[in-house]
Amino acid sequence: MLEEVERWLADRSWAAADRPLDQLLDRKRAAGTTVSVVLPALDEEATVGGIVEVIRRELMEGLPVPLVDELIVIDSGSADRTAEVAAKAGARVVHRDEILPRIPALPGKGEVLWRSLLAATGEIVCFVDADLRDFSSSFVSGIVGPLLTDPEVQFVKAMYDRPLGDAPGQGGRVTELVARPLLNLHWPQLAGFVQPLGGEYAVRRSLLERLPFPVGYGVELGLLVDALHTVGLDALAQVDVGVRVHRHQDGQALGRMAAAIYRTAQVRLSRGHLVRPELTQFERGPEGFVPRTYPVDTEERPPMLGIKEYALRRVA
Repeated sequence: MLEEVERWLADRSWAAADRPLDQLLDRKRAAGTTVSVVLPALDEEATVGGIVEVIRRELMEGLPVPLVDELIVIDSGSADRTAEVAAKAGARVVHRDEILPRIPALPGKGEVLWRSLLAATGEIVCFVDADLRDFSSSFVSGIVGPLLTDPEVQFVKAMYDRPLGDAPGQGGRVTELVARPLLNLHWPQLAGFVQPLGGEYAVRRSLLERLPFPVGYGVELGLLVDALHTVGLDALAQVDVGVRVHRHQDGQALGRMAAAIYRTAQVRLSRGHLVRPELTQFERGPEGFVPRTYPVDTEERPPMLGIKEYALRRVA
């Protein structure tokens, strides 16, 4: 590991308990900083309501000053009751297609996160996946904390254990097989991140609006790499929030995710021509293996600062 990364691990890796809630509320009151929490959601009726309820109860209501000023669920076309459950629990629900309708929406998580910058208003934007079970409010307070207490920090990722069923530490298969090797080989300054693909991170708007957003599963790796190049390693940090329990995807879905992440890395390494932005996988049918070919996400949205609707909102 680079000496720079060893130093960074000592200086920029914390635990959620290092910054008690009372301390964060004092800093927030003094600075007047606003915080938005955004949950991208697709068919998450089983879990989204519980997450919203915890955030509202512990970080918004009954406090001398709310830690979270705005809680938004961006529904990207759920076929279940995700929107209804989230609204009933107390979130503001916005459909992806209602944001920036001038630009037709593309499928993918990164698309939702990019559009959320127009829906949310906070100076700090905190993203939380909507499929978490046994959710703790420290997932939010932990990663928002360094942004409220240290003006030099601009981007904070959560780190945690990820069990796979009853096996501790075996979740995050795409992280270990794809993302971590890519980062260690090509961006060794980022080798200290425990969960580089984790969906829980808080970022200053002033940085987010300057970054391009891969529209699909490559968004987490893309934002992390681009943030490194934009503001440097010392502006990045991570916070231990304990254990992350969520719904796991099957092997083929993970393969498609891995292809999108590799593609995101490839573009950042070369900005060159993609030879074949498709992935063929195999499923056994009645007469043998059947090939199924899927497109790999190849689109990226430009930095939000270049979108006229966003610029007009800033002026207003």
